[in-house]
Amino acid sequence: MFKTLLVEDHEAFRQSLREILQVQFPSIIIEEATEAGTVMEKVRQFIPDLIFMDIRLPGGNGLDLTRRLKEAYPRITVILLTSYDFLEYRQAAAQYGAEGFLSKGSVTRETIVALVKSLWNQAISPKKEGADAL
Repeated sequence: MFKTLLVEDHEAFRQSLREILQVQFPSIIIEEATEAGTVMEKVRQFIPDLIFMDIRLPGGNGLDLTRRLKEAYPRITVILLTSYDFLEYRQAAAQYGAEGFLSKGSVTRETIVALVKSLWNQAISPKKEGADAL
């Protein structure tokens, strides 16, 4: 079971991302957060494999949240999202521990699907190997 948390305050983008994921990965479990103040509690309750995190959120920012999340949950993959594709944001994303950075203005369905497929395969591969060993 692969779990994803969408942390995005822009409803149209969040719903588009949700739709892409649900169509391509019917068994994926998706939760959502729309503001910084609810993210840590959602993560504690849900423990996602992957988080798509907007950089600019009501009540905080995705960079600080990413740093805090990676300290507490280093195995969760965080992909930062932004409408502002600045070099400084890309550098900060890496510095704060994000595994990826996507510009909302140029990201495609294919990019999202390929990224999640790669992460999904990584997440289930160790389980398959362990099951085969039994």
